[in-house]
Amino acid sequence: MTRALVLRAPGINCDRETAHACRLVGFETDLLHINQLLKEPGRLLDYTLLVIPGGFSYGDDLGAGTLLAKNLTVHLGSQLQQFIDEERLVLGICNGFQVLVRAGLLPGNVADEITPTDSKAIASLTDNTSAQFECRWVTLEVETSMCVFTQWIRQPLELPVAHGEGQFVLADAGMLKQLQRKGQVPLVYASQTEREVAYPANPNGSIANIAGICNAQGNVLGLMPHPERYVSAMQHPLRKGSATGEGDGLLIFKNAYEYAKSMTDTRR
Repeated sequence: MTRALVLRAPGINCDRETAHACRLVGFETDLLHINQLLKEPGRLLDYTLLVIPGGFSYGDDLGAGTLLAKNLTVHLGSQLQQFIDEERLVLGICNGFQVLVRAGLLPGNVADEITPTDSKAIASLTDNTSAQFECRWVTLEVETSMCVFTQWIRQPLELPVAHGEGQFVLADAGMLKQLQRKGQVPLVYASQTEREVAYPANPNGSIANIAGICNAQGNVLGLMPHPERYVSAMQHPLRKGSATGEGDGLLIFKNAYEYAKSMTDTRR
């Protein structure tokens, strides 16, 4: 049985469509509120995929995800560490990306164990350089990386973004080359018309046009665009999609399912 857990928390508003995307590719999927998980932390290990969807968790649109990150690291730290060490999958979308960064899981090579967030964080997601909420479709290039979620994808992806705080920054700019060398930058913003990628193709001003980051093992991914909002051609303004009517975002969930299924089959 290949199971996915889509986490719910106050203010998160993309949980149902995220669960729908997981079910489309074959996951048996549960929506579980953070309070339920805090009461029974061991339940996390019943799943192969954990998804932290988009929204404004706890109504916090400035430093979004901070409180949820604290809950995960303080109350679920050991279970989450075991989950990742066992090479299960974690996906954070938009606000969920913020949560993973604030929790120290991404870039994920600061320490061997999960610790509560502090001032020594090496990465952050901050205000868009436009100083406004950005909501549009963007083009992404898939880079060669360790990321499980983007493996075998060779085509550019179109996905929507909707965020006011999506600029990925590093405390030490020199770390960028290290992340690129380790294959931890699987997704970057691209331009369909220009050689140089600038606003609005890069909607938030992220360093090196970064749209998504994975950990060194490739089983934890955070990205700002919303793959769950483009799983069908009917969701695209021009009704674009694959020959089977699938949207680009479904490719990310398909990869997750194939990986999780292979893990489940191996453990039988």
